[in-house]
Amino acid sequence: MKYRHRWISGDRIDLPVGKVVCVGRNYAAHIQELNNPLPDDPVLFIKPATAMVNLDQSVPLPRNRGEIHHEAEVSLLIKDTLTNASEFEANQAIMAMGLGLDLTLRDLQSKQKAKGLPWEVAKAFDNSCPLSGFVAVEHVKSPESLEFSLKVNGELRQQGTTDHMLTSIPGLLSYISRHFTLLPGDIVLTGTPAGVGPLNPGDELELTMNGTFTTQTRCT
Repeated sequence: MKYRHRWISGDRIDLPVGKVVCVGRNYAAHIQELNNPLPDDPVLFIKPATAMVNLDQSVPLPRNRGEIHHEAEVSLLIKDTLTNASEFEANQAIMAMGLGLDLTLRDLQSKQKAKGLPWEVAKAFDNSCPLSGFVAVEHVKSPESLEFSLKVNGELRQQGTTDHMLTSIPGLLSYISRHFTLLPGDIVLTGTPAGVGPLNPGDELELTMNGTFTTQTRCT
């Protein structure tokens, strides 16, 4: 398989490659910029393993499918099985944290939303989930107020902190586990802040977490 979990050091993590559970509408400013209603509960959707691609390699963009938007997010690597978990149990099940992009075919998503249809064709296509390496959670400073950002061609596009989430990381994992069992090797994307926008072939991307962990890549 093209994607393998890894530490920031490059050491392999002995976990299977699983599914990606994504959380939509978890930052108020992003909800406002897309004119979406404020949800009562977290909005969930799933990307398959075929959506994953390493961020430290080039990011292939689909052609002739309308605008492709970036959505930068904090990613969580799960180490334990979670079903109907408490927030404490959920928090203990996080093995490592990193960064990811929820690539979105925005024109297609808008058409699906207008018809009241699911988003998967606009969210779960091949290579729609570029992921960085991971940092062991014990080495992540203040996960509850973790800062992250995305630059495109040197321009700051997105910047957020996890304490601005509508639902916290432990709360998200607990909620997800009531609907989908999370397995070792699964990944959770925790939502995106404001500033989403289009990507084009040749764009240079830089994602940073807590000002120290940086991943750079290029769109093709």
